[in-house]
Amino acid sequence: MAKGGFPRGGMGGMNMQQMMMKAQKMQQDIQRKQDELNAAEFSATAGGGMVTVTVLGDKTVQSIKLDPACVDPDDVEMLEDLIVAGVNAALKEASDTVEREMAKITGGMGLGF
Repeated sequence: MAKGGFPRGGMGGMNMQQMMMKAQKMQQDIQRKQDELNAAEFSATAGGGMVTVTVLGDKTVQSIKLDPACVDPDDVEMLEDLIVAGVNAALKEASDTVEREMAKITGGMGLGF
């Protein structure tokens, strides 16, 4: 066994060049997936479909669609609550998908995506 407790040839028999190549490929895969997910659309509804919110993977609100039946001038607060709920649900869907897809690439290393 080589000095430092690792077998000859580096960690687990993998040399430094191989490790660097794997790390570089992972970095490229992560960047490609981030670009793809940032452009992806995620939609969610609130109020039984009264409000539909679409966001991009980069957390940009793309659109908000309102069913005319939920527009009550005497109850603006309900509409505001529905919009907030829809935005939060769409953002959660985007975040969960980004986290899940990045975990596939990183092997669940939790690199903060």
